[in-house]
Amino acid sequence: MARSLALFAIGLVFGGGAGFVLAAANGVTFDGHDHADPNQHGGSHAEAMAHDHSTAINLPAGQDAPGLEIAVTQDPMAGWNLHVMPRNFRFAPENASAADNPGEGHAHVYVNGTKLARLYGNWMHISDLPKGEVEIKVSLNANSHSPLMVEDVPVSASLTVQVD
Repeated sequence: MARSLALFAIGLVFGGGAGFVLAAANGVTFDGHDHADPNQHGGSHAEAMAHDHSTAINLPAGQDAPGLEIAVTQDPMAGWNLHVMPRNFRFAPENASAADNPGEGHAHVYVNGTKLARLYGNWMHISDLPKGEVEIKVSLNANSHSPLMVEDVPVSASLTVQVD
């Protein structure tokens, strides 16, 4: 019986590892969509090609330019509450992965440089953060996921919290 359980556990480890390798080789990521699948980017090959996380949308400075502030407070019960306060920007979850419209999109939330989530509103509960100094960063992104910039400066905000 113990030998059967040991072989079963070994099979799970190697099978899970093979699954992750296959997923990564085929463009599947943990950010909610498959980069290799055009259906995940609006349905057509042209729209899939337009879905490029690395191509920034650079906007001119001025009173209509988007801006961003964030605040993080410890939740009285557990975890942390992130408050995202954009200016000249509207969260548009209904248009995610669709064509860009000026002044709308979504945010990306990062913890210590690792993407945690896509955000479609002003508030997010973060249930757990690693111990020590933790950087929380939020960037504004267009519907196509391209980062927004104002005169070559990313529209983002970050702060550091101490987690005991």
